[in-house]
Amino acid sequence: MAKRESNVDRVYEALRRMAADFAFKPDQRINESALSEVLGASRTPLREALNRLVAEGFLTFQNNRGFFCRPLTPSYILDLYEARVAVECEALRIACSRASDVDIAGFADYLDRMEPDYQSATELEELLSLDESFHTRLVQLSGNSELERMLKNLNGRIRYIRLIDLKRMRDQADGQAPGDVSAHRKVLDALRSRNVSAAVEALRSHIEKRREEATEAVRIAFSQLYVPDE
Repeated sequence: MAKRESNVDRVYEALRRMAADFAFKPDQRINESALSEVLGASRTPLREALNRLVAEGFLTFQNNRGFFCRPLTPSYILDLYEARVAVECEALRIACSRASDVDIAGFADYLDRMEPDYQSATELEELLSLDESFHTRLVQLSGNSELERMLKNLNGRIRYIRLIDLKRMRDQADGQAPGDVSAHRKVLDALRSRNVSAAVEALRSHIEKRREEATEAVRIAFSQLYVPDE
């Protein structure tokens, strides 16, 4: 049983990375036979992994037709951003009353250590990882593991677009890394004073600033995903 579960987990992790990075094009039907060969997996663990990804929103399923990649439209991305705002702002609201002074001080120390790396990061993957780490740790201060799980799911589903947005920001800044930490500091300062309204507003503004660029990021994504093979 343990070996079977391990195999399902292996297939799931591989498929999750593929789905998150749009290795399957938006709304593309998944070829299970081809995937089985590529991943070296039999039909049963492959189906279990695919069903998990459907439940998590990375794939969709249509009766009598099979599994499909999730869509990629401005409205879909906006939905994800709205969900992210709801999850993170609620977690921060809880953290303002629930997190201990020691926990908040530890979070501040973490930001002090992370800030130089965030400002100097040149690789987009590294920058995104650092930003996700900040937001995940912030949610963890709420002590609500379900909110943390929801954020992890949303981050995975929006990751591809966020990387495109970060690249566009860097290109507009003449190659400089778009590592602005001022928004993070505003959230921390309000959290320290346990000012719920100020903390939530700072976080909401920080997330929604990038939400406004979603339509352009989706357009760029399609141009990358469907560029003709040379």
